Amino acid sequence: MTTSPPATATGDSLAFGEPRARWVLAATVIGSGMAFIDATVVNVALPRIGEALGAGLSGLAWTINAYTLTLASLILLGGSLGDRFGRRRVYVIGVGWFAVASVLCGLAPNVGTLIAARALQGIGGALLTPGSLAILQSSFRPQDRARAIGAWSGLGGIAGAAGPFLGGYLVQTGSWRLIFLINLPLAVAVIVITLRHVPESRDPQASRHIDVVGAATGAVGLGALTYGLIAWQDKGLGSTDVLLALLLGIVALGAFVLRERSARDPMLPLDIFASRLFTATNLVTFAVYAALGGVFFWLVLQLQVVAGYQPLTAGVSLLPITLLMLLLSARLGALAQRIGPRLPMTLGPLLCAVGVALMTRIGADASYVVDVLPPVVVFGLGLSLTVAPLTATVLNAAPDRHAGLASGVNNAVARVAGLLAVAVLPLVAGLSGAAYTHPARLDPAFDKAMWVCSGLLLLGAVLSALFVRSPDADRQAVPQQRDAPRHNCPVDGPPLRDCPRHGPRAGEVSSAG
Repeated sequence: MTTSPPATATGDSLAFGEPRARWVLAATVIGSGMAFIDATVVNVALPRIGEALGAGLSGLAWTINAYTLTLASLILLGGSLGDRFGRRRVYVIGVGWFAVASVLCGLAPNVGTLIAARALQGIGGALLTPGSLAILQSSFRPQDRARAIGAWSGLGGIAGAAGPFLGGYLVQTGSWRLIFLINLPLAVAVIVITLRHVPESRDPQASRHIDVVGAATGAVGLGALTYGLIAWQDKGLGSTDVLLALLLGIVALGAFVLRERSARDPMLPLDIFASRLFTATNLVTFAVYAALGGVFFWLVLQLQVVAGYQPLTAGVSLLPITLLMLLLSARLGALAQRIGPRLPMTLGPLLCAVGVALMTRIGADASYVVDVLPPVVVFGLGLSLTVAPLTATVLNAAPDRHAGLASGVNNAVARVAGLLAVAVLPLVAGLSGAAYTHPARLDPAFDKAMWVCSGLLLLGAVLSALFVRSPDADRQAVPQQRDAPRHNCPVDGPPLRDCPRHGPRAGEVSSAG
């Protein structure tokens, strides 16, 4: 197998629509799509997994959160490794790792083994997820990046939304194990396409030092906090285990922040938050994705346990989201580039909030046309309006040379938000143990959870309206601060290659294939 020659200058940057650009887009969409599909397909299979492996609600929560935990804990490291050692290289490693872990999930004999394999799967996801966006940001010419990211968001959103349909079909006609085993052929295809067509790129300024202490304290902090919140459901807040876990989580996360402030080569350079737009967009991300994590965890349980839908029917019920993402995401991403991100990032979460509030009408023997379809359509419209502008804005708010880091930060924020939502909402809703298998107990808990998620989406809309503006306005507000500790050239001034001490221009692909 031969690889395509790497581009070495901005003149070699890809134009949207040219043949090689399509291959790059395909590699990033299919690879990240595996992670997106996995994030939703497992939710559909949860009732069958619980039945087959004898898992309670905490076991199901850990089936979701073991993956999310390692993904969120290490995704910053994954983005940083890509910037330092080559985005294509780290992306291929992540795809391969994800495939092997998926096979282990598919062969798991008990829930404990499944949880452990899911944690390993999250490590692969942490390597491949930020790499997909960073590859697009560094491979496409600047004027085509918004279109490429919009297409990525739309097609990736389709993959995520198609997960319930695919999962429902595999679970109902075969076995829940197939939802993991199907990743193997997809991963092989991604690796072949990537090695043949994707140019290598890296940050020439990046240090080769790996912030092991930062990665460890972040992982311990999130892990302990998540364990404490999930254990709280069964043991109560008065449990010594719960209190110690929560305390350890808070202390470790505090140590993570102190480490990143003082480290010579931090995993998370805090100066990236000098951009007010970057900070604001990540706050919006946290509110919106906490709600999304809660909705997708609870909705499939409600449809199957309370409304009596079969797995395949529950998956098909969410198909309108797939179609709306397919039709609208790329177009709305281009629109946001023309009019600015504030309006779509405000209206999108508002529509999602309305859709989630309407989901409280889904109950026993719910009619699909009357009770399920309207909220799903409204929710899908809001999601289509939100995802592409949010993703493009958070990347444009950071310097090109921090493409992997910016993607990693935003993905970490999204995953942590979903992680905490899945852990906290059962507490808020008053559900634990095997209670989720009883329709009379799940139904009122679902309503409470949906109202909380709707409130989070409203918060995201308010934050967008108050603090999100165009990237150009943000650059004018902080022209010299965003990378001051790293170099003396203004990030938004002349290209970095005009500074003799800094080599190639930020965002260029490396000549070292």
